[in-house]
Amino acid sequence: MTLAALSLVLLAALTHASWNICAKFAAQSRHFVWLYSAGSVLIYGPVVIAVLFVERPVFEMRHWLALIATSVLHLLYSLSLQTGYRHSDMSVVYPIARGTGPLLSFIGAGMLLGEALTLQSIVGMLLIVGGILLVAGLIGHHRRAPRIGVFYGLLTGTLISAYTLNDGWAVKVLLISPFLIDFTGNLFRTVVLAPRAWQDRARVALEARTYRKPVIVVSILGPLGYILVLFAMRMAPVSHVAPARELSTLVGAWFGSCLLREDSGPWRIVGAGLIVVGVISLTLPA
Repeated sequence: MTLAALSLVLLAALTHASWNICAKFAAQSRHFVWLYSAGSVLIYGPVVIAVLFVERPVFEMRHWLALIATSVLHLLYSLSLQTGYRHSDMSVVYPIARGTGPLLSFIGAGMLLGEALTLQSIVGMLLIVGGILLVAGLIGHHRRAPRIGVFYGLLTGTLISAYTLNDGWAVKVLLISPFLIDFTGNLFRTVVLAPRAWQDRARVALEARTYRKPVIVVSILGPLGYILVLFAMRMAPVSHVAPARELSTLVGAWFGSCLLREDSGPWRIVGAGLIVVGVISLTLPA
């Protein structure tokens, strides 16, 4: 991975962990996903219009299929993540979600693509699994994480691996603009969730005032972080970029433990560290 791509990924990792702590602060909001999606559409709309004017892309069916896929997967991801934050600690949901994606990609490459398993890759997989078990409290401590938090962490991670593969194909093979990919997902969420928001518009107005700062932060940093990742995917292999961005795991676990004062204990930080080391080992040459 080039220095430029690595710099983009590291900045994106910090950005991602930062907006996730804001999402956790707004965990009790029923319409937070719609609020920040609509905010992102308003903020990044002019940029996307400029990109379309300059690039003038011509789309075929496969381009539309990629955009539909990313829209649906990001909608499910956003709802899963926010539901997980509503019912469990960030220091549980976030590390499990960020560790599951590379793990599933690794298993899928072996089973579906026939890629050979090396000792290094197996060790990396075991480190990720061990880190997830530590974060979940299944080993190393008598207090287990809530099952619902573990469930939504795993579900969110599965969706992360799915949209990462789809979007990597979209930017590298189909050459769709990263700005357009992210904007399409936000626009789709805004439209799909709009009827529910309209029916509950009094509460939407209340939550817009109550969670104004988190909405603004996520509206800006959410798209920015992912756009940086998509540009990095154009410059480096997806198999390197996807695991490297999971360095945000350690930052997210620290945020949950220190800033949110979650009763996470040192074992979750250690578990998050194991996930990071395991993910990095999957990207290194054997």
